[in-house]
Amino acid sequence: MSPLTDSLQKYLHKFTHLRQGMTKFGPAPHKPVLLLTVLELFGKAEFTENKIYITPELVGTFKENFALLVTTDNRADFFLPFYHLAGDGFWFVKTWPGKELNSVIKNFTVLNNLVEYAFVADDVYPLLLHPEQRNILKAAILNRYFPASKEAYQQAKNGGGYMYELEKYLLNESAATYTLTPTAPDEEQLFVRGGLFKKLVPQVYNFTCCISGMRLSSLHGFSMVDACHIVPFSQSNDDRVTNGLALCPNLHRAFDRGLISVDPQLKVMVSPAIAEDERNAYALRKLQGQRLNLPFGAIHYPAAENLAWHREVVFKG
Repeated sequence: MSPLTDSLQKYLHKFTHLRQGMTKFGPAPHKPVLLLTVLELFGKAEFTENKIYITPELVGTFKENFALLVTTDNRADFFLPFYHLAGDGFWFVKTWPGKELNSVIKNFTVLNNLVEYAFVADDVYPLLLHPEQRNILKAAILNRYFPASKEAYQQAKNGGGYMYELEKYLLNESAATYTLTPTAPDEEQLFVRGGLFKKLVPQVYNFTCCISGMRLSSLHGFSMVDACHIVPFSQSNDDRVTNGLALCPNLHRAFDRGLISVDPQLKVMVSPAIAEDERNAYALRKLQGQRLNLPFGAIHYPAAENLAWHREVVFKG
């Protein structure tokens, strides 16, 4: 056998003999769902190195897979397997500098503040990169843990799904989002939605500040354009792109503090209550009356009622 085949045989056994905790509904299904999710996202090139970060795509796909596969009333808590999978000998977590795993992980916020990323054993990583080996591992997990729901899961994966429907909703292209549970979103779902808002708003504005026209990105994936809520999410619970503007950091701060706003004709308003050197090339006064650079497609434009709220409540007119 080749080393890759030896590793595959080894982890076929490990992946189908996980140390599962018990719940009142039976063995906890969280670990196999997380492994399926990681295999799926490596297949989509969401991860390209042996560092599995806690991203909105990871958390959202985990919740989607949990809803499709788990037929009991177990809660779809992402933080449980991400931490406890370390007890199976091939999954490890890297904490943020200066932090240690010396406390019980009680919720998602504790996990996210403590752990930078997870990584797998050196002989597991090549399996995650190899399409055929991934498919073998996925099939083994589905057959072992989810024989009754695997067919429906595979059919659903060929269609839309939670992340697809959620993106359509946030892009204002769908009236309702794919619903995981009838309850209010938990902190993990809010993390997913917030992360997608930060991703989608710059995307519809072509990664360009809608006021200054600045567009800057780097080979390391950094961008100097923020997703700015028009009405704060804490007040609106609205994370659609129509409640967002793509702004560079200085204009994001100015907008949040009411130093600038947008009029009904989608032109910049500058507060008269500021003092600045107007000879400066970056003076806010120079922006007065400038029309926003808008997304392609009116369906993504900032909502008139949100801009009206900002003018009435935040803008220092």
